[in-house]
Amino acid sequence: MKRPSRPARQTAEILAVQALSFIAEEPQSLNRFLDTSGISAARLRTAATEPEFLAGVLEYMLSDETLLRAFADHAGIDPAELARAVSALGGAWERDLP
Repeated sequence: MKRPSRPARQTAEILAVQALSFIAEEPQSLNRFLDTSGISAARLRTAATEPEFLAGVLEYMLSDETLLRAFADHAGIDPAELARAVSALGGAWERDLP
């Protein structure tokens, strides 16, 4: 696996924070995310500084096509950008991406 460049990693972190903010805008979506991830609301802000957690946010979003498409439309991006961002954060193997 190639090591992602620093700018790619920073861009991925920004995208993941935007995705988390999008999830947090809807209390029902946030509660579902917290239940699924097992993280407490109190720990959320601290966890959002950890690349592994941010990769998990993106993986969570990738697992829900409706949420993924809504976020991609909101952010004006191709949904595939999230998969590339997971890779930049050390998640998926680059060869596994479309």
